[in-house]
Parts: sequence; C-alpha cells; structure tokens
Amino acid sequence: MAMASSAKVALGSVAFAIFWVLAVFPAVPFLPIGRTAGSLLGAMLMVIFQVITPDQAYSAIDLPILGLLFGTMVVSVYLERADMFKYLGKLLSWKRLGPKDLLFRVCLVSAVSSAFFTNDTSCVVLTEFVLKVARQHNLPPHPFLLALASSANIGSSATPIGNPQNLVIAVQSGISFGGFLLGIVPAMVVGVLVNAVILMCMYWKLLSSVPKDVEENGGEVVLDHEDVNSHRFSPATMSHQSSNSREESPSVNGGVEITTLRNRVVSTTNSAEDGSNASDVDASSSLDAFDGEDDPCESKWKRVVWKSCVYLITIGMLVALLTGLNMSWSAITAALALVVLDFKDARPSLEKVSYSLLIFFCGMFITVDGFNKTGIPSTLWDLMEPYAKIDHPTGILVLALVILCLSNLASNVPTVLLLGARVAASAAELSKEDEKKAWLILAWVSTVAGNLSLLGSAANLIVCEQARRAPQFGYDLSFWKHLKFGVPSTLIVTAIGLTLIR
Repeated sequence: MAMASSAKVALGSVAFAIFWVLAVFPAVPFLPIGRTAGSLLGAMLMVIFQVITPDQAYSAIDLPILGLLFGTMVVSVYLERADMFKYLGKLLSWKRLGPKDLLFRVCLVSAVSSAFFTNDTSCVVLTEFVLKVARQHNLPPHPFLLALASSANIGSSATPIGNPQNLVIAVQSGISFGGFLLGIVPAMVVGVLVNAVILMCMYWKLLSSVPKDVEENGGEVVLDHEDVNSHRFSPATMSHQSSNSREESPSVNGGVEITTLRNRVVSTTNSAEDGSNASDVDASSSLDAFDGEDDPCESKWKRVVWKSCVYLITIGMLVALLTGLNMSWSAITAALALVVLDFKDARPSLEKVSYSLLIFFCGMFITVDGFNKTGIPSTLWDLMEPYAKIDHPTGILVLALVILCLSNLASNVPTVLLLGARVAASAAELSKEDEKKAWLILAWVSTVAGNLSLLGSAANLIVCEQARRAPQFGYDLSFWKHLKFGVPSTLIVTAIGLTLIR
C-alpha cells in the first residue's frame, strides 16, 4: 500500500499514538480516562481527522471476533457459578509434596486452564489461592506468582479461545480450532515445562529453605472450607484491568475491583425486599437452589444435575470447535444454551460480561484500520519483508524479533492486527502451508512476548494487582523482579517453541 497524503499520515499517527498511550498506560496523569475510553477516542479521531470514513469505520469492526469473545465470556461466568474454578484452586493443594511440587502444579494448572478459559480468567481466579497456600507455609510468594502469570500466557497460546490475539488470528486466518491446537500444542507443552525448569533453577535455594514444621507435615495444605467457598469470582468481568486502575467499587475476590449494575441492583433490592427475593437478583446466591423452599436433599441433587449440564454444554462447545464448526456461533450457542438451562432471569449473569472489553475491541479495530490506511505499517513491513521470510531459520528469527519487540511496544492485539495480513501474504507466496505456519508463529510469539515484562500482558497486571490487594495475604510483585525472570524465560521459551511450530 502506498503512503497516504502527508496530512493523513500525520493525523492518523497522532490518533494512533493517543490510542497506544492510553492502552498501555490507562491512567496517565494528563488524560486518566482508561483503556476503553482511549480506544473510542482513537477511533473517533480517525474519523474526525478524515483518515477513514464513518462507513469504513463500521466495516472495520470484526463481528465474528466480538461474537466469539462474548460467547466465551458468558460460558466462563456459568462455569464459575458451577464451581469449576474452585476445583482448579483445590488442585493446587491436593496431596502436595512440597514447594517445588506446588510450583510445578501452579504452572500446569495455570497453563491448561488458560488454554480453555483465557489467561486473564485463570489469573483472576487462581491468584489468591496461590497466595494463601504460599503464605500459610511461609513460602516466598513471588516464584508462584511468576509461575501463574507466565504459564497462563504460554498455555493460552494453544487455542483460539486462549487469549484475544488468538481470537483475531483464528478468525482472520480461517485456521480451524483443531488445526490451531495441533500446530501449537507441542510448543506450548515444552514451553510450560521449560518455563517451570527456569523458575526452579532461579529459585531453587529459596524453595529449598522450607520451615521445619512444614517439612514434618509433608508440605500438605488444606485450605479452610469457608475460605474456599467465600471466593466468588467474576472471571469475564475481570479481564484486562490495569494495575493503575483507581475505580472504587465493591471488592471481587480481593483483587481488581469492578462496579457493575448488578452490585447496585442487589444493594437496592436487599434494602427494599426480604432475603428470598434478593436472592433472585444476586448472581452468586442464585447458585444455591432452583427453588429456595425445596427440600435440601432435592435441591442438592438439582444443583448436581445443573452443574453436570453446564460442564456437558461446555464440553459440547469444545467438541463443536474441534470439529470445525463456526467458532463464533458455537460459542454463542453454548452461551444461550446455558442461559436457557438456568431457567431464570439471566441479567445477573450477563452483567458480569465485560462489555467494556467488547467496546475496547470495537475502538481498537477502527483505530488500527485507520493507521493501516496511512500506509506506515505497509512501508515499514516492506523494509523488513526481505529479511523475514519463514522458509529459512534466519528469516524466522528476524520475524520473531519484530513480533516480540512490537508486542511489547504496541501490545499484542494491535501487533496482530497490524502485522497479521502482511505476514500471511508474504508467506502465502511460498506455499499454503507456510501461510498457516506464519499465522501460528504470530500467535506463539505475540503471546509468549507478554512474559517479557510486567506491562507486556494484561494477565501479568491482573496477577500483580490481585496479589497486591489480596486481604491478609497482600504482596507487591515488582517490575524488576518480574523482568529478571521474564527476559530469559521469554527468549528461551520463544526460541524453543519456534522449532516445534507445525
């Protein structure tokens, strides 16, 4: 694409720069409006500056991606209500054999859950569990927090629903869920193991200095039953929250805090009506029974049946994705099936969906499309393309470095939107297989790049903020402590994974 006029290039660059600053630093002092508003501001400026027309702006919004994102968030909400994430937390303490076993277990549980429930969700629901287990045994929290965040990022690379950039890649490339899975799973599995080994090597002495009383108990942790049941997660709502957030709201799971309409409705209803009516509005209390006056045994069996149906529908969605059915409509169908199965007002559950994230994506699609129309990304890619051919190792290395740097400068989703079509078109000149491989390399590197620094991934920020705000177990994971581990882990895991992408 040829460069646009000088005026469009300058104005488009200004609009994109504003979007980038607010996306990476959502609470900058001169304009602390947050990511979502920053995304809309960038999109609006692209139209006002006439870089793109209003019709082009609407066309830039990718509805299949938004549908897939919405569907998976709704499914996550119902899985949370069915206690899926509570069971994941319990896996961290079940017959534990010591600190090193716990570290490996955190890596494994985080990676697998992230592949199917997104990395942000896994970090939201597991951070406080990890902190509790570490604090109860006088273990240093930061190796386990690093294991949680880094493994969540690596694990999320394996599926199209693992993170937002993979959603974009899956829809734009047309690669099936199964093809995506088979292409990246070997790299993901080895990457998680290598990442765990790096953590073990870096913190071996620290993890070996376990208090004597813990050694005598065999290192087993039994979380207090009330502590476990007190966790009421809102996984979809918690996505993409910054550590700089200053919003004041009721606390959710002791971590990043969100004000939702549900919170206000519940408080109003509780003051006006009795407890039995309020339970119809409160999403967390709606778990307890289909009818509050049912016999306790009958209610228990109803709940078991309901939870089983939730898991079966979720498995059905994954099977539909694996068989190559439309990913967006499969996720939406599963979400609506869960709403109907619940057989009650879906408003409390739907209010947990992060609509601000969907709006952020809309604004980002428009802003990135406007920046593409300035011709700057195409011109820069034309300079790099001769050195980034994926038919030889040097070209793959150059391409990986470009993706790695850009993902940490501009964030991974904008990087995918800026580079995806160009990288794929360049690889398609070689062969169809190379085109698919280029998309998978983009997915792998842009995702693992998030481990480089604390600001490289929303999952990192979520773990940092959840840990800092956790009641009684608060811990501040510093930028430099993360960087000390993140740089070697990212470079080694990325390099090893590139040799396994098929």
